[in-house]
Amino acid sequence: QVHLVESGGGLVQPGGSLRLSCAASGSLFSIIAMGWYRQAPGKQRELVATITSGDSTDYADSVKGRFTISRDNAKNTMYLQMNSLKPEDTAVYYCKLVTARRVYWGQGTQVTVSS
Repeated sequence: QVHLVESGGGLVQPGGSLRLSCAASGSLFSIIAMGWYRQAPGKQRELVATITSGDSTDYADSVKGRFTISRDNAKNTMYLQMNSLKPEDTAVYYCKLVTARRVYWGQGTQVTVSS
């Protein structure tokens, strides 16, 4: 079993920055990839960024150049550095972990971009 806990969300003004963290614990074997997703009110959950076990990364077009995904294997933690935040980035952000057996989700952390 794997447990994911996100943190780092909050209220930030447009143009500001936040760093989200996703701490993983449990049976962390055969990890294929991890990623960040978000869901705004009334919208479907969408991919934000992913990072594979080989450290290949991919981003949604809407966040390219502004967000950076990374991970610290020693701490079993994944990060999402978010810069130049826009009101349309407002959403609940979820981390996802994919293993050879199943997919795990965190509980989400709220990010609100507003003046």
